Amino acid sequence: MQCSDNFLSSVTSSDLNLSPCFDVVIAYEDFETGKHAKRTYDFLTEHLSKECTFTNQMWKFDVLGIPNLRQMAAQDAAQADIVIISCHGSNPLPAEVKAWIELWISNEIHPVALVALFDEEAGSEIQAQAMRTYLEQISLRVGMEFFAQPTVKSQTIESRIAPGIDAVVEASLFPTLPVSARQTAFSRWGINE
Repeated sequence: MQCSDNFLSSVTSSDLNLSPCFDVVIAYEDFETGKHAKRTYDFLTEHLSKECTFTNQMWKFDVLGIPNLRQMAAQDAAQADIVIISCHGSNPLPAEVKAWIELWISNEIHPVALVALFDEEAGSEIQAQAMRTYLEQISLRVGMEFFAQPTVKSQTIESRIAPGIDAVVEASLFPTLPVSARQTAFSRWGINE
């Protein structure tokens, strides 16, 4: 199929976005885990913003209990490139979070990667490991890459800012992930805060 001359003359260089877009969806348990996920997101944007642009949506676990909002969050996650789940790891994932996960993995398109962030609270190691296993199995079911915060913190400055993500960035894994062609994503400010 050939483009008409009218179409070509109407497209200018400002219409073309030469920078690919990474859409990130963050689901978080509470304020502290939301800050942890946001620091991780900020770390990614700081280190990869030369190669691509980033957008994000943040969804609190409590909001996922509301069916209409859970559906919206599932659509966001299905269309995202990366989904980050940030929680303390001391309790099982709530039923509404698991329902949200099942909604977005049932779509034909999936994120490229699932990232799990956990606190390092004493006594939560067994529960956090169970969550890691569950999330890793979800990733395997639909063919996503899976990354989890390591239990041993590195002593680098980056690991104090965004624990666990520095090894992923240093391994140059994120720059090799395919980037979404969807350029229409925008944050929903205030919808679930």
